[in-house]
Amino acid sequence: MFLARVTGAVVATQKAETMTGQKLLVVEPVRVDPNDRGRLVSAGRTFIAVDPLGAGIGQMVLIVQGSSARLMPETDKLPVDTAVIGIVDSVQVDDREVFSVRS
Repeated sequence: MFLARVTGAVVATQKAETMTGQKLLVVEPVRVDPNDRGRLVSAGRTFIAVDPLGAGIGQMVLIVQGSSARLMPETDKLPVDTAVIGIVDSVQVDDREVFSVRS
């Protein structure tokens, strides 16, 4: 699993039939800043993830990749390798809150 920030959405009018009606998001994985463990920074990659949960741009999400992305009932027949499996409320590192939807 990875933490990621939703940075955009993808619209594809032509796609595999099984993907019809599936929401696609641009997600950017984040990691704890090695120079300041009190903040999260980009991991330097971007992925397209199928989103069965309804996350929005700017939200922090949990994503999985590979075969794990097809283990949910909502994705078990989809040709995907990245999926949103959770919408994050807060992240705590070393007894410090580094992300919160309240902030």
